[in-house]
Amino acid sequence: MFRKLYDWTMSLAGSRKAGTWLAAVSFAESSFFPIPPDVMLVPMVLARRDKAFTYALICTVASVLGGILGYAIGLFLFDSIGGWLIRVYGYGQSFDEFRAAYAHYGAWIILIKGLTPIPFKLVTIASGFAAYNFPLFVLLCAITRGARFFLVAFLLRLFGEPVREFIERRLDAVMWGLLIVIVGGFVAARYVV
Repeated sequence: MFRKLYDWTMSLAGSRKAGTWLAAVSFAESSFFPIPPDVMLVPMVLARRDKAFTYALICTVASVLGGILGYAIGLFLFDSIGGWLIRVYGYGQSFDEFRAAYAHYGAWIILIKGLTPIPFKLVTIASGFAAYNFPLFVLLCAITRGARFFLVAFLLRLFGEPVREFIERRLDAVMWGLLIVIVGGFVAARYVV
């Protein structure tokens, strides 16, 4: 089931449009798209370990730019698009509590949730809705997203071949595990946060 997607992503790593696709997914994930860029970053780094840090930088910059869009949605369009996105993901009822937490823990919320499977778009939209300090928001996004993507790239560059062999032998199990982590992030955001 996942083999075609994996093979396509691996072949994409060698194309001229690799960075563009990775940037598009990273940008979208920080503002509205439910799938994290790791699903592209991991196979692309495994295919081209020499570009691991380039791919991590692309993910980081695009994710921060997407986060700025999420912030704008929360700040300017919460009553229409932002609120709708939050309700689509099922977090409308607990969102006011989440927003109130920004008064005391805004920096920690951005830093911690940027590293977890909890959907980052919720953090970016909430930051805008709470009118969190914008320059600090951008800085914290760059720190947390950069840490996440560069750590993944570093580990894959270092241990790439055994990881690639493991993934390719157990692709379905790995992809199902990733889906469980993604869904778990949404559930955690809904019931734990």
